[in-house]
This record gives sequence, C-alpha cells and structure tokens, in this order.
Amino acid sequence: MCQKNKKINLPVTSTANTKISKEIILVLYQDMLLGRYFEDMCAQMYYKGKMFGFVHLYNGQEAISTGVIKLLKPCDYVCSTYRDHVHALSKGVDPSILMAELFGKETGCSKGRGGSMHIFSAANNFLGGFAFIGEGIPVAVGAAFQSIYRKQVLNEIDELSVTVCFFGDGTTNNGQFFECLNMSVLWKLPILFVVENNQWAIGMAHHRSTSLPEIHKKAQAFGLPGIEVDGMDVIAVRNVANQAILRARSGHGPTLIEALTYRFRGHSLADPDELRSCQEKSTWLARDPIKRMRNYILDFNISSSKDLEIIELKVKQSIENAVDFALSSPEPSLTDLKSYLFVED
Repeated sequence: MCQKNKKINLPVTSTANTKISKEIILVLYQDMLLGRYFEDMCAQMYYKGKMFGFVHLYNGQEAISTGVIKLLKPCDYVCSTYRDHVHALSKGVDPSILMAELFGKETGCSKGRGGSMHIFSAANNFLGGFAFIGEGIPVAVGAAFQSIYRKQVLNEIDELSVTVCFFGDGTTNNGQFFECLNMSVLWKLPILFVVENNQWAIGMAHHRSTSLPEIHKKAQAFGLPGIEVDGMDVIAVRNVANQAILRARSGHGPTLIEALTYRFRGHSLADPDELRSCQEKSTWLARDPIKRMRNYILDFNISSSKDLEIIELKVKQSIENAVDFALSSPEPSLTDLKSYLFVED
C-alpha cells in the first residue's frame, strides 16, 4: 500500500553541459550497467535460495559509485556500508569472486566468510562493508591518517593516497560522523565523506529524523567544504568528486559531498517497501541515472545504439559467468571452521 510523503525538491543539473571524452562516457555507462545488472541478478539468486541473510541492493544509486570511484587510483582506498556490492565492483573487485562471496563459497573474496554486508578486498584497497551504520567512518579516517603519516613521518615520496568513505543519510545523526569530521579537518586528512542521501534510513524518512535536513551544511561547523550534488547524474557527481580528490591529494584536507539519490528497491530484499509513496517512487524512477546517461549518449551522438547494445550484452555475459563460477565453486570445508578467527604465526 502506498503512503503519502512530502513534496520532493531535487537539484537541477545537466549532464550535457559538461565536456567529457567519449571513452570516459562509455566507461561510466558500462560501470553503472555492471552495478545494475549485478544487483538484479543478486535479487534473482536471493529468491532462489542461493544467498542467505540480509542483502541490501544499490539499484538507483549507481551514478554515485561510478562517478566517484572511477576517478580513483589503485593506491586509493574505499570504505563502504552494508550496501557495498557496487562500490566493490567500481573499485575493481572481480564480479565472479564477488558473486562467490555472496554465495558463501570458498572462492569468494573473503572465502565466503563475509557475505553480502562484509565485502573486503585487500588487493583492491577495498576496506570492507560494515553492517552497522557509522562503523566504517573511523576505519576510513584511519586509512586517510596512515597516508598522511607515511608522507610526513616516514618521508615516503609517493603522492598521497586518497580515501573515500560512503555512508547514508541516517548515519549523519551519529556521533562517529561528527567526531571524524573534526579529526579529518584538524589533521588535513586526504578523505572524501560521501553521503548517499537516498531519503530513507530503513523506514525513517530523512526529513523526519534530523533538525538540519541539508547534510552538506553540517560541514560548516568543522571548516571543510560541504557540497550538494545531483546523485542521479553521473557526470555531475564526477565533476564534484574530481575537485574533492584533487584537493585531498594535494594536502588540503577533506570534503563532505551530499549526493541526493534514491534506492529503487526496499531497504533490503526482506523489505516489502510499503512506506514510500507511489508518487515519490515514480518521481525518482523517472530520473534513473542509467537511462539518463543512455539518452545523453544517443542524443549527442556520442555512440550508437548498436554500440551500447554490445556493451550491455558484454556486461550481461560477465554477470552470467559470475553466477556460473559461484555455482560451481566449492563450499568452505568443515575442517576450516575455526580458521581466520585469530592471527596465525
């Protein structure tokens, strides 16, 4: 049953106003498609009983992951939330080992021990998903601190590694958020705090849970830039993130980015999604970031519909291969039941 919600105010941005190469445009489009198709397949596999526990999907928010993470270098870090699959994909985690992890298989990126909410990949500097809100922010601040420490204390000559910390609107009412903003400015840490404001914290509408709904303005109290961006426009997100990354890498400190977005599914696959109004959903669905990007590509003759279909087929095939890999992978052995609990000599 659909409920009534307040009128939605959206930032006005135009993808077409920004010059960007064809190659980058197609990379962004393919990465968003990869995230969407992967999550759609996760839903299918979950309802078929191939995944267990809670699974939180990212559908609708792809422009944020792609717009930010595809700017990063291999040496940079990403810290996620329990909605972490697509962040991991954008950071370069192989879809096959990611799907295997969701299936609880030994070939998964955490050997099947992490599951949906705890994706981790040391090889990709992906610091993990975290089941509790706010958990990842101190971890991300620690990663940013070690970048500064290596540079200033150990005198390493490499450029600063940047850390990107993703979290939702509900997290910004928690103490870790404010404490870590303060420390990051105090030490000029190379970190981006990216608020994926999808308007809902589980079943709590954002405007009902905070005295200052405009999250980016909270940055003023700590002296760092706070920027609001249309989280349904991948190029708008990319432009904002690019400036923040340059600022961080050059030693000028953190930036808080509030990306206004919307999750197209319920909070998790166990959520019947009856709290949000039909009007609200349809308003945001009309602004699907992938459809907007596809229309932009075709409207400005950046690429042909045939070329886009080739990309779409390529991505779909990679997802099917990932499922086949996960299905054929072995289960963890009972002899390893107590493995990985403690550091071994």
